[in-house]
Amino acid sequence: MQAVVMQAYGGPEVLAPGEVLDPVPRKGWTVVKLGASALNWHDTLTRQGVYASPLPAVIGADGAGTVVGSGEDVVILPSLFWGGRESAPAAGFEILGDHLSGTYAEYVAVPDECVFRRPEGLGLYEAAAFSLVGVTAYRALFTRGRLAAGESLLILGASGGVATTALSLATAMGAKVVVTSASVAKIDRARELGAMAGVDHSAPDWVEQARELTPDGRGFDLVLDPVGRVEESLRALRAGGRCVVLGANAQAQAQVEMRPFYFGQYDLLGTTMGSPRDFAGLLRLVEERQVRPPVIDRAFHLATAADAHRYLESGEGFGKVVLDHG
Repeated sequence: MQAVVMQAYGGPEVLAPGEVLDPVPRKGWTVVKLGASALNWHDTLTRQGVYASPLPAVIGADGAGTVVGSGEDVVILPSLFWGGRESAPAAGFEILGDHLSGTYAEYVAVPDECVFRRPEGLGLYEAAAFSLVGVTAYRALFTRGRLAAGESLLILGASGGVATTALSLATAMGAKVVVTSASVAKIDRARELGAMAGVDHSAPDWVEQARELTPDGRGFDLVLDPVGRVEESLRALRAGGRCVVLGANAQAQAQVEMRPFYFGQYDLLGTTMGSPRDFAGLLRLVEERQVRPPVIDRAFHLATAADAHRYLESGEGFGKVVLDHG
């Protein structure tokens, strides 16, 4: 089958069109003919060798298409081997495309529990772009963050896939959302998607500016931090508030003053991708409420995945970048 094959770790140039063997059907697994896949920042780390993918490799976590044999329209959950506990993944957990062949290909094989019917409200591109960011945002907001209708939410960032998806899910649940960005244009786009307001997180007093947007300036009920600015995120909370951290692009370490932390009665929560149960909850939410579909920024043909990676890493986009397999 045709695929994008990575023969070495490195920059986008290591992603080149090639041929690999078709996946072999086996008990407990489903083979999906992919119509589209989508890029995530995780893909760039895989490409760079962070997850020690065995070479040659076909990367890619997100995808949507049809089940071989039945023709059912499906979307793929890239959380593999989650295990029996909902509180955290099992030791054998991995993300599709890290060690098993991923979605930058004509076909992919995944465990049966990772194949879900595509919701009617999602087109092919939108479904392909929804899995990783959707289940990640859902788990962060609801399973871990316990977000409820009417609560205030601060999302660090306004333009990434997780940020835009979290904004859509939170507003559909009736939360009042504020975003951050160094770009006025990206804040304006986020407001169009339902954000109440936005602040420039490059300003030295951005935390204070954000708190002023909450009732009586007391701070947010929940902060979603996908970049690792933990100290600032905690300062943005109200007493008893929750902070969910799911990334470390801004910094890999944080220093927290302990007395303000425990006197503030804060919850500091870590999260990653979600379980099949989380994904089922996400799809129910999409079908039951008016959830905006993922924002598709740009589509590239599968054979030009290297160009798609360059665009993703440029930081110029707003929303998701997808690969068309047609």
